[in-house]
Amino acid sequence: MSSGTSLLPHHILIDHADDAFPVVTINRPEKRNCVSFAMWSELARVFDELSSMPTVRAIILSGAGGSFCAGADISEFDDVRASKEDAERYEHAVEASNEAISKSPKATIAAISGACVGGGCGLALACDFRIADETAYFAIPASRLSIVYDLGETRNLLNAVGFSKAKEILFTGRRYAAQDALEINLIDRIDGPDGLAAANAYAEAMRHSAPLTIAGAKTMLDVLSKGNAEERRDEMSEAMARSVESADYQEGVRAFAEKRNPVFRGV
Repeated sequence: MSSGTSLLPHHILIDHADDAFPVVTINRPEKRNCVSFAMWSELARVFDELSSMPTVRAIILSGAGGSFCAGADISEFDDVRASKEDAERYEHAVEASNEAISKSPKATIAAISGACVGGGCGLALACDFRIADETAYFAIPASRLSIVYDLGETRNLLNAVGFSKAKEILFTGRRYAAQDALEINLIDRIDGPDGLAAANAYAEAMRHSAPLTIAGAKTMLDVLSKGNAEERRDEMSEAMARSVESADYQEGVRAFAEKRNPVFRGV
């Protein structure tokens, strides 16, 4: 991809002004960035592509026009969820989008302003970190629509807020202001009036971090959270071996001895 802002399509923007921290922006401000069926699929493709780029340290997900994402575009449900088969295809697209974010070997950061609701909250929870500004608010109104969240979205919510609060959020559809969301660990930080600027500042701490360390640590933490260490033993061993056998490991040791910042390349 070239530097600058690219269009994929006009509802998903990618800004490469800083190659280490590309910004993916949901760009449908007239609908508070509600996500259409096509956009779910595009988000998955974009995150898969960015995740393969060695220059990337963290991927920032944001929304245009003062909102992060107000969830799925319910106005198209009569067309895209008209039958059981249609609904299954739709849910698969949503799951693929969230998995592309949560399984990315890069650090992922949600920069949250304004509405972070329903499927938008699911996208934020798929990220490693959630940085909000003072305008942000949160809700999962599944109980108002007779919708059951899928396993991945529910697990991400549970991991963030715990059993009791996950029940409260899903059973009631309650709206949480930014400070309330912070108190229940739905978000990690409230920082000033601009969520995107705060997310970029947060990402800066990872500029000199080893990509293989971030990827390996994400694997280990995912194994611990899911409790499936036995079946993923080979995957964990490979992550550790890949890092210690890498050129980046040698660079890290040299940089430490020379008292300078390392120049990692993800290999």
